[in-house]
Amino acid sequence: MQRREFLRVAGTATLSGSCINQLHADENKRAGEFRGKIYKSVKFGGRVNIKRLKQLKELGFDGVEGSAPGMDVEGLKKACAEVGMPMHGVVYNKHWKMRLSSPDPKVREIGRKGLEDAIREAKAVGGSSVLLVPGAVKGKDENHDHVWNRSITEIQKVLPLASKLGIHVLIETVWNGFCYKPEQFRDYIDAIDSPWVGAYYDIGNMQKFAPSHEWIRVLGRRTVKLDVKDWGVKNGFCRLGQGDVDWKAVRRELAKIDFSGWVTREGGDGGDQATAQLMDELLDL
Repeated sequence: MQRREFLRVAGTATLSGSCINQLHADENKRAGEFRGKIYKSVKFGGRVNIKRLKQLKELGFDGVEGSAPGMDVEGLKKACAEVGMPMHGVVYNKHWKMRLSSPDPKVREIGRKGLEDAIREAKAVGGSSVLLVPGAVKGKDENHDHVWNRSITEIQKVLPLASKLGIHVLIETVWNGFCYKPEQFRDYIDAIDSPWVGAYYDIGNMQKFAPSHEWIRVLGRRTVKLDVKDWGVKNGFCRLGQGDVDWKAVRRELAKIDFSGWVTREGGDGGDQATAQLMDELLDL
């Protein structure tokens, strides 16, 4: 029994039956629909910072997400275990400069090998995924079809390693000229045709192109993890709850696909107290 649970049980031992019933009623009222199904995280980087890990845990976050390759794997593994804050996955930090869609095959090879390194580090630190942006539309030598075909070719090359280590390669859509319609994103993932590839859907990123709940509906169970942001026509990327994302509709679509897993805050607040509370409120935790 964890310390907090022990203290709760011990504290109720001296209460009357009516007080105990009220306490349980209050607890049930506080527990949201996705409590125990959705786990809160923030972007963390690749260096050890035990003080920050402890702060995040006190704020109610369940874990963090790293940046690979190049992490202090052993240090992070030790620190996360000490604090009780798992690193659930990593962001591949070379996917912009060494794009899998580059017209230069040498760059694509470097990008693929870097992705393999990130997969290995994700496994070593105890994570389950690598977030990948598959490329960018950069003109006639890197158009939408190029990004689609070249990136799929490179991703398929890393799938034996991903399968062996049990690490998911999760694709994120961003403002890179690629897959701006949810149906395109769905079809892209299906074209890769692997149980080790899914969607890392960013709730705020793609609100500009279609309502976030519509993306979740179309992607369905392809959605494995979520980034949490908000965006509005009038104020761009903004504090959670102040943009155009229809969070009630987002929750409804997540419930339909029985979503359970990690959601990670990406934003300038770094995961402060207000953000932790907003994530609880907006995601009904």
